[in-house]
Amino acid sequence: MKNLIIITIDGARTDFVQKSSIFQELNSKSIFSHNCITYAPHTIASMHAIFSGTYGSRNGTNSYWSTYQFKKNDFKTLTEYLFENDFLTVADVHSDIVIPKQGFTKFLTHNEHEDDIKSKHLDLIQNLSNNSEKFFLYLHYSNIHTQISENVLKKYTNFSEEYFSNKEYNEKEYSKLFFNSENYLSAILDELKKLNLLNDSLVCILSDHGISIGEKIGERAYGAFLYDYTIKSFCYFLSPKINSFEIIQQIRTIDIMPTILDFLGINLDETYSKIDGISVLPLTQHKPINEKFAFSETGNPLKSDKPPKLPNVKSLRNSEWKLIYNTHNDSKELYNLKNDPTESKNLFGKFPEIEEKFWNKLSKLESGSID
Repeated sequence: MKNLIIITIDGARTDFVQKSSIFQELNSKSIFSHNCITYAPHTIASMHAIFSGTYGSRNGTNSYWSTYQFKKNDFKTLTEYLFENDFLTVADVHSDIVIPKQGFTKFLTHNEHEDDIKSKHLDLIQNLSNNSEKFFLYLHYSNIHTQISENVLKKYTNFSEEYFSNKEYNEKEYSKLFFNSENYLSAILDELKKLNLLNDSLVCILSDHGISIGEKIGERAYGAFLYDYTIKSFCYFLSPKINSFEIIQQIRTIDIMPTILDFLGINLDETYSKIDGISVLPLTQHKPINEKFAFSETGNPLKSDKPPKLPNVKSLRNSEWKLIYNTHNDSKELYNLKNDPTESKNLFGKFPEIEEKFWNKLSKLESGSID
């Protein structure tokens, strides 16, 4: 495969993806997962984890405040790997701090309030199609994020009764935003097909995190809690050279980078620190991989209007159970995800063996150990 194109739909919820006709059509053409757990339910830490294949607790970017603390000398980014393998590397994002900039030949930003993102991205694709070089194009669709910021974050608090008492209205408004993202994605894929770029490109479609529509008081959008409506993400790998395959077992967004490198036949650079993610490509070849725990963390602002400097909510998850540790009040939550997918019944204190196993693993990951 000559080119790589990554499309991030910022704030896309996995439950909406599963009901989407566009994504359902992609199911028959892609390797895909609807059980891909993000490191952080906010964009900057999430995307730095994806681009480095490493949790923010190790790569330095674990909160809104640590954007510029990414350990670029310790962790080589996906873009740097591609640049070193003679890819022309181009990005368009809504802020120059969303993803690591290392390795990009051309780093563009759009005005999320004024620019027509779809038109700008279509133009980028057309320009690159005229280039003889192989390329990596990163596109960040930010409209859901922008509208949530304007119509939810600026209007309500995490405890606004008006917001949490109108879940049906919130869902309807979110549906409109998701519909716009579907139109955007459809236009991008149509353009790639028209220009014959799908024939020699690997296209990766993903989300950085989901969005609350009022499920739990205390989180009106994202970033406060670690429940599945924000941390259970998705990813699609689309190429005519791969067979359709659904990855059922839990994977992590930190697995996306090593999986892409595996697709492209690029080896990890062992002179850098070992990453946390693994390639899940063997699963598509019916080669079993033991399911890895997924670690997530975030900073709950509580009654403040700003998140804390360091994460104060941490979770560890597998396909069946999730342990959440709220360091701000030293409380713990345990959920059986198979029997209670909405995480409404806290079982902590009732399954001591599971609690001990998860707590020991969470403590190791917090201290920087690699799973």
